[in-house]
Amino acid sequence: MLARKLETPWRKAFEFYAAAGWLGSACGCLALSPGYIPNVVAAAIGTVAATMATWRFSQGTDILRRRAALSGRAMARISFGHFHRLTTDPDQVFLGYGFEWKPEHSQRLYELCKVDYRDFSVSPLLVRLFGYELDAQPDAEIGMPYVHGVEQTEKPLYRPLQNLEGGTLVVGTTQAGKGVMFSWLIAQAIRRGDIVIILDPKNSKRLKRIVEHACRVYRGPDTFLWFHPAFPETGIRIDFTFNWQKPTEIASRIQAILPPDTAGAFSAFGWDAINVVVQGLVDLEERPNLVKLTRYIEGGIEPVLEETLRRLMLQLHGTQWRQVSEVARHLERGHKGQIKSTSPVATAELLGLVEYYERYVPIGQREKVIDSQLRVFRHNREHYQKITANLLPILSMLTSGDLGRTLSPDPLDRDDERPIMNFEKIERAGHVLYMCLDSLPDSSVASAIGALALADFAARAGMLYNLGQYRRVALFVDEVSNVINTPLIEILNKGAEGGVYTTVALQTLADLAQRLGSENAARMALGNLNNIFAFRTKDRLTQDYIVETFGKTGIHSLRVAQTMASDTHVGDFTATTSTQLSEALEETVPADILGKLPNIQYFASVSGGRLMKGRLRLLDTAPSLTSPVQGLSK
Repeated sequence: MLARKLETPWRKAFEFYAAAGWLGSACGCLALSPGYIPNVVAAAIGTVAATMATWRFSQGTDILRRRAALSGRAMARISFGHFHRLTTDPDQVFLGYGFEWKPEHSQRLYELCKVDYRDFSVSPLLVRLFGYELDAQPDAEIGMPYVHGVEQTEKPLYRPLQNLEGGTLVVGTTQAGKGVMFSWLIAQAIRRGDIVIILDPKNSKRLKRIVEHACRVYRGPDTFLWFHPAFPETGIRIDFTFNWQKPTEIASRIQAILPPDTAGAFSAFGWDAINVVVQGLVDLEERPNLVKLTRYIEGGIEPVLEETLRRLMLQLHGTQWRQVSEVARHLERGHKGQIKSTSPVATAELLGLVEYYERYVPIGQREKVIDSQLRVFRHNREHYQKITANLLPILSMLTSGDLGRTLSPDPLDRDDERPIMNFEKIERAGHVLYMCLDSLPDSSVASAIGALALADFAARAGMLYNLGQYRRVALFVDEVSNVINTPLIEILNKGAEGGVYTTVALQTLADLAQRLGSENAARMALGNLNNIFAFRTKDRLTQDYIVETFGKTGIHSLRVAQTMASDTHVGDFTATTSTQLSEALEETVPADILGKLPNIQYFASVSGGRLMKGRLRLLDTAPSLTSPVQGLSK
């Protein structure tokens, strides 16, 4: 027995012919009732005929409405005021307009794939005559209108906010609607009072304008923070090495910005080289930053080692440590050039202190920090430069010119009035940070900045989790394949427990696979995302990933067979007609349909497998809400 009734809406409205026949019967009864048919009989037959005519006419108009829906919906705008009224419940997320995707919608879509939908188009005049509101998609717009037309009615789509805790993936080709989805989700996050972090590799002016407007309406203009490496004078300075609980976190943070395929001994030694410098700076009560790390890794650990040994001498022998006989003798040997060194930048005093430390300082009084620095100091310089070669280019990118002063801010610089921020200050003050990475002219630097920001943010999220301080943070990462790294995967995996709701956008699965090294690694990363919004995508690998996420459903197939055969006798023949109705499991949404979606329309799998077909509207910031007071009072 089939699970549901088979419907055939994509056909002519034959019901109108039946309605006309019944209406003619009713009129005939009225015409014949005075003389040929008793009034009671004519009234009974006429009533039945009129009722059947009305019923058949209603069925015909329903077919026309369904066919009229195949013209789709044109792209439209929504004012910020209207958007504001639709997002009053902070526990619900407004996802646009559409309907829940059910098996009957899949059946209708599969039937449409067999015909030309334009053969069933309905005249706009006829549509208006039957009272059906239709804003048909113009032929000039991208995509096939019938995809959204399998359902003639739509409504605002909402899902509980807690359903989006598990991470959200927005996938689609260029200009398909990912930015519009981001603008809707970000505006609602700002209204809820979330801390919002946005990483935008390409600096979308439309998205930035909407974010600024939402901040101005709901929180005030001072809430909005902007970072752009190409325009450092107009944005903020931000220190990605400011927050840490253990000094080793900084080394791990820098290691996270290395290319994903960098592994093995070179990566491990790079981490160790950074950690040695960081430990030395912390021991000297000096705050590490990118500029200092680059200086001491590229130029040598000698200045840090020398200052650290001086502090040790001060602890061991007091302020007159230079007059201690053994110390003075080794310092004199250094000044006379009697101590050999492989370092061209080592001072005479450093050589003397190193020799004294290694010969006369008891093991119990030695320090791990100094021993690590001595190990680097004694290392062959040429070999050291070779094994840190993968690290220095990245650090040089982040410390050159104005970018160095932006990412390694000096709080004592009176000539620079730009605010200095870090993720702790952003989180405590409830800011909205819009980070443009400027990947189009300089993709390498953009990738490094984005990866470092994510590593720092992951550290801050871990700190909040350890302290038990949970405040909702909304993280949005556009073009995630440009910046994804291990910290971001950790955020996707564990961030929800620390109050971090992550939304990432992607064009194709192949982009992510190239970044992470394999398709399996890409699928592993995407496996941390519980919700998916699929806009138009042309890549087959991505389409297959999406439709397998949506699952399968039963699709009916109707087969009609006719056979005729002649007999041995002249004029004798046989004819057979058979009809077979079968059902098979097929993809809920055919893969090729994802490549035919109009702009800002999507399929979605949310809340653990609930499927929806939705469309968005372009968010218009011009009218309605203009101030925080007005915005919060409505």
